Amino acid sequence: MFHLSIEGLLLRFFLGGGAVVAASIIAKRVGGSFGGIFAAFPAVFVAAMLTMRLDYGGSDLIRRSIDLSKGAMVGMGINMLCAVAVGALCARKGWKKGLSLSVCGWLIVSLSISYVLFNT
Repeated sequence: MFHLSIEGLLLRFFLGGGAVVAASIIAKRVGGSFGGIFAAFPAVFVAAMLTMRLDYGGSDLIRRSIDLSKGAMVGMGINMLCAVAVGALCARKGWKKGLSLSVCGWLIVSLSISYVLFNT
């Protein structure tokens, strides 16, 4: 059964949102390239791993943490491809269309890989 505690949801919300705010401030003050490094901080993954302990215990905690980590590795690879696509497409098509195409591509690739992984 899928279970998330309120504490876990709040921790995920604040860590993820805090990372976005920090990356935005760093990008504005230091520059976009340096801010981009912080934008890639896996805040959602860190929050999910921290809150696993709130939501699960024992062998279930270990199993779910391993599953989450495997999924995160795939997701981070897809995010790298998306970042490359954003850079290439924004330069050729403008930022609005390039970003839109990249996010649509990310969604299609993510759903396709998820379908393959979860239906095998």
